Amino acid sequence: MTLRVLIVDDEALARSRLRTLLGDCRQPQALAAGEAANAAQALEWVQRQRFDLVLLDIHMPGADGIQLAGALRQLPEPPLVIFVTAHAEYAVNAFELEAVDYLTKPVRLERLQAALQKAERMANLLRPPQGDEAPEPESEWLLIAERGSTIRVPLPEVLYLKAELKYVTVRTAKASHLLDGSLSQLEEKHPGRFLRIHRNALVARHAIRALVRHHADDESEESESWAVRLAGIDEPLLVSRRQLPAVREALGE
Repeated sequence: MTLRVLIVDDEALARSRLRTLLGDCRQPQALAAGEAANAAQALEWVQRQRFDLVLLDIHMPGADGIQLAGALRQLPEPPLVIFVTAHAEYAVNAFELEAVDYLTKPVRLERLQAALQKAERMANLLRPPQGDEAPEPESEWLLIAERGSTIRVPLPEVLYLKAELKYVTVRTAKASHLLDGSLSQLEEKHPGRFLRIHRNALVARHAIRALVRHHADDESEESESWAVRLAGIDEPLLVSRRQLPAVREALGE
């Protein structure tokens, strides 16, 4: 898939640098299909042709990037947005507008490539379904504040959620993140996606592969219990006796 990209920045040198970086991206490939120096020019471009993605500066003459992103969201088929700016303080506003990513200048090739990969995954999720295939809801993301930035973790990638003191560990096949929230809130917000296996753990239903006996190291009456194994990770997760019937039902036992 080659992403069609509109570059929006009031500085010609900044547009030129992004155009060069896009040409060096390979996975996925990206085509700089248009350039605009302000919001008005950008809106003219998107009314004339389709773009998969907009690389968008924030500080510009006239309407700023945040306002333009809001206008783009009103389009029948809005392009995805990645903010590219020298100002880090607008990250929260950007993700409230469902931006794919937030890059600070000067942009490195590796960082841009990673952002394009996120855009490609989202574009695939939002692509119109074929046949009887059900579309993925657009809002299925977890917003996580991490190391001074905000990242978006797609819910389909989440394997389990585990309560750890006042935080929730969000585990994917590739990484672990800490989310400030509660399991109950997440369970209510995303009904049907997760199965409670313990008072402190929810697992993604689609990721459950097996229910196995688990032997603890001590000799207490809890030394033999049950655990689930999930696709993508080796770590077994304990199942409480209370939740065991629900897990068996989910596995069709």
